[in-house]
Amino acid sequence: MHIDLTGKTALVTGSTQGIGRAIAATLADAGARVAINGRRAESVADTIRELQDEADGRDLVAVPGDVADAADAETVLAAAGDVDILINNLGIFGAEPALEIGDDEWRRYFEVNVLAAVRLIRETLPGMTGRGWGRILNIASDSAVVIPAEMIHYGMSKTALLAVSRGFAKEAAGTGVTVNSVIAGPTHTGGVEKFVYELVDQSLPWDEAQREFMRTHRPQSLLQRLIEPEEIANMVAYLSSPLASATTGAAVRVDGGYVDSILP
Repeated sequence: MHIDLTGKTALVTGSTQGIGRAIAATLADAGARVAINGRRAESVADTIRELQDEADGRDLVAVPGDVADAADAETVLAAAGDVDILINNLGIFGAEPALEIGDDEWRRYFEVNVLAAVRLIRETLPGMTGRGWGRILNIASDSAVVIPAEMIHYGMSKTALLAVSRGFAKEAAGTGVTVNSVIAGPTHTGGVEKFVYELVDQSLPWDEAQREFMRTHRPQSLLQRLIEPEEIANMVAYLSSPLASATTGAAVRVDGGYVDSILP
């Protein structure tokens, strides 16, 4: 299969590192003009420079701003221009005992992980439907289905994203716009490395720490390793392309077999 996104503009939120960065690179390599987003203008500029150094010809535009803030989100969208492909990747996570999660923290997880995505969909979907083509992808998590005891608030927010995706897919029915969520499994990023060391012996070398984390905290993974960000990005690129025209309202798993269910 040849994925060609030439002429399409993609906005990837939280794309200065981790999964978002890998998605941005993959979409750019498929020919899309990719808007790189992060809260700090400096980190966005650094990421664009690095991505362009890695591969010639990538069409990248800086759109710094905190999309969890309504005013910043407007600024980001204005800088991006007409968005054909929206990847809601921004998310926060962290371990906290269930009974110690306060109201403000519950609200913060909902604001950042859910409402920011809803706001951007609300702003971009009319333009997509008017043009008769578009792709919206919300990056969810295995935690949406298998709620981790150590971060219930995170799991809640990712479950909500599955509902958001299905609902907006119905809103876009018959328009040429698809809306899906991607259930990403345990993925190897800098943030996850830090999280792993919060749960296992910090003196362990990374390979041993990763194995111990998967064995102790994610034993149902069939992959038995952390997923690389590029593996998530490959699925996102396909779902962002014309080849995935019949896939909408779905929760597509790239979870390494972590979710022990035939359906999400």
